[in-house]
Amino acid sequence: MDSKLKTGRKKKADRVPAKFEPGFIAALDGRTGIAQEMRERFQELTCDLGGADSLSYQQRSLCERVLWLEHWIRVQEAALARGDNAAFDVGRYTQAANSIQGLYAKLGLHRVARDVPTLGEYLKAKQGSPQQ
Repeated sequence: MDSKLKTGRKKKADRVPAKFEPGFIAALDGRTGIAQEMRERFQELTCDLGGADSLSYQQRSLCERVLWLEHWIRVQEAALARGDNAAFDVGRYTQAANSIQGLYAKLGLHRVARDVPTLGEYLKAKQGSPQQ
């Protein structure tokens, strides 16, 4: 089936692609569990790094790759747990585990605190904003 609907819009994906594709998280159908899980993980990962708004394009791109690799590793581990040795590739698994470790090292393994206003700054900003 074509990936576009009759309206010309791309059909939202219901699963993580077998090969990494930039923007795959946004392309997932938000009604699916995997989309919700991926978006939650992206939010959690970027929050640990100080928030998605404070990250560079490169950092957000690495975060997306980390999540794809995590998913791929989980799929491999599930195959191994089922005893499906034909689907489990120890070489690719090891390479993925090493790659994810390298990506985490690039991103940093420590949480970064967000800059938040002091209570006085917050109240001053609220007083200056129009009432809703």
